[in-house]
Amino acid sequence: MRPDQYAPSLYDIDFESLRDKGIRGLILDLDNTLVPWGEDTVSEELTEKIKELKQLGFGMCIVSNNLGGRVNSISSRLGIEATSGALKPLTFAYKKALRVLGSDVSTTALVGDQLFTDILGGNLVGFYTVLVDPIVDREFLTTRLLRRLERVVRKRLGLVRRSV
Repeated sequence: MRPDQYAPSLYDIDFESLRDKGIRGLILDLDNTLVPWGEDTVSEELTEKIKELKQLGFGMCIVSNNLGGRVNSISSRLGIEATSGALKPLTFAYKKALRVLGSDVSTTALVGDQLFTDILGGNLVGFYTVLVDPIVDREFLTTRLLRRLERVVRKRLGLVRRSV
């Protein structure tokens, strides 16, 4: 359940340090990691960050539990691949993302905002995992329920969340 790294947001991660560790592929969660939950607007800040990551040599793939259209629309606007309907923390979508990226477990990092889906699934596969805080508190009902348990676990792990 413990991530390898914690950062308040995608924009606070030291990606050059990850690159120096041999990381070449990034698996990115969508909702509340890249964009606010349920929204399909891609900010200019996110677009610029993705361009920067490409310039640093990272391959990227979005892995989302959401289905189809919105995920594909956002990934298309960002110019990166995506896999939807992932059923995280099950690992098959992560393995599919590895094939898309052409990378392996040892050279891939996962970035996500949820311990019980993103980080757990990433750790099960063996990725280097980075936990970020959710962008907004607005979320799917089951996610809101899991967040209560997540708060307890985060406190025990010393991963105190910034206020949104």
